Amino acid sequence: MTDTHEAARWPGPLSIGHAAVDGVPVVTVRGEIDHTVKDMLSQALLPDDGPTPPRTVVDLSGVTFMDSSGINVLVAAHKSMSDAQGWLRLAAPQASVLRLIELVGLDQVISCHPTVEQALAA
Repeated sequence: MTDTHEAARWPGPLSIGHAAVDGVPVVTVRGEIDHTVKDMLSQALLPDDGPTPPRTVVDLSGVTFMDSSGINVLVAAHKSMSDAQGWLRLAAPQASVLRLIELVGLDQVISCHPTVEQALAA
């Protein structure tokens, strides 16, 4: 894995790291995803300062909480990447986050994998 940026430290309970594996961005999210940080997550997945990458894996292994704000950001990123003939894949969500993803049916729309490696290989 090639690290392209160190984890961004935001005021509050969220950090976001960026890396690339064979040219595919891997966005590593740590902390809590709620309405106070949704714009930071959105900017990490759908940057204003350049084109949206057509393929991205979101590593959720460090996310301890996510509410509907996070779901909405992931849906918007999925739509944008799908419109660009690409994909968004989720990797390694903790049990509580996976439960929310399954409860709202997001796993039926965005593929969810146990590891980053499996998400990249799918």
